[in-house]
Amino acid sequence: MPPKTKEKGRKAGAQKKKKNLGAGESWWVEVVLRTALGLFTALRRDEARRAKASEDQLRRQLHGLEADLEGARSEGKAIYAEMSRQCRALQEEMETRSKQLEVEVRDLREQLETCQREAEAAQEEAEQALRERDQTLALLRAHVADMEAKYEEILHGSLDQLLAKLRTIKPQWDAAVLRLHARHKEQLRQFGLNPLDL
Repeated sequence: MPPKTKEKGRKAGAQKKKKNLGAGESWWVEVVLRTALGLFTALRRDEARRAKASEDQLRRQLHGLEADLEGARSEGKAIYAEMSRQCRALQEEMETRSKQLEVEVRDLREQLETCQREAEAAQEEAEQALRERDQTLALLRAHVADMEAKYEEILHGSLDQLLAKLRTIKPQWDAAVLRLHARHKEQLRQFGLNPLDL
């Protein structure tokens, strides 16, 4: 039984508080509710405007894409037609070129036969020239061998004379080198350097 008494006491207290709300407080609650309702309505209108704008933009994009698709189809047809025309033109050009090449091949075969005849004649002339050259080379080699023998004899004589002069001059050079070496040693000692350390 005591819990029921407490609940009745709480309900009675809440009803007293509601009754104690004055006219100023109920006005304030009404202002807050109206403001909240206005904000909610504005948000809904803003969302509706954004949704409408998005829908319009998507429709414009869809129309643009449809126009692009149609343009691409037209362009594809035009490209196919142009490629077909170019293919036919290339086939005609290839046929013409093939005929020209056949004529060129025939002319080149005739030129080749002429060149082969001329080459055979030139080869005979070259072989004759080679035979003559070989004879001339044989004569020149014999002449060069004679000249080499003479030059070798002259060279040996000149080298013998040079060696004889060097043997005569060598003692004088040796003495001069020894004097120069001794003078440099003395100069190094004057500067306080040991020639053996260098």
